[in-house]
Amino acid sequence: MSLRRQFDLPEQDQVFLNEYGLPWETIVDGSQWVLIHDFPTHEGYNHPRVTAAIRMETGYPNTELNMVYFFPALARTDGRQIGATDAKQVIDGKSYQRWSRHRSGQNPWKIGRDSLGTHVILVEDWLAREFEKCPSQ
Repeated sequence: MSLRRQFDLPEQDQVFLNEYGLPWETIVDGSQWVLIHDFPTHEGYNHPRVTAAIRMETGYPNTELNMVYFFPALARTDGRQIGATDAKQVIDGKSYQRWSRHRSGQNPWKIGRDSLGTHVILVEDWLAREFEKCPSQ
């Protein structure tokens, strides 16, 4: 696979992604996107590895990153619905599943501390926490 670099990321993000160890790309498709391939999900999902897409917001790193988009779309193998994942986004000619997830007042974006790396760690947490929800949710 030839990995595209259609725009430059801040050095700390490049270092993070290289140390993270998964193939990654930067592409421009309406917005600037970072695609992380072979992204591990969690036991209980229909795909053990996906491509995770993160939109690099205008003004980043002073503007927070939010949400994540997965291809192929994730579902739970137990049949339970995953909330706030109905929207689709075409990125690079593929239909990605949007996970509408945002930081909270208890976990705000902190300029100078937060980055693509801290966002990826948050995405890992979202994937794991999906299975910590009580049955009534």
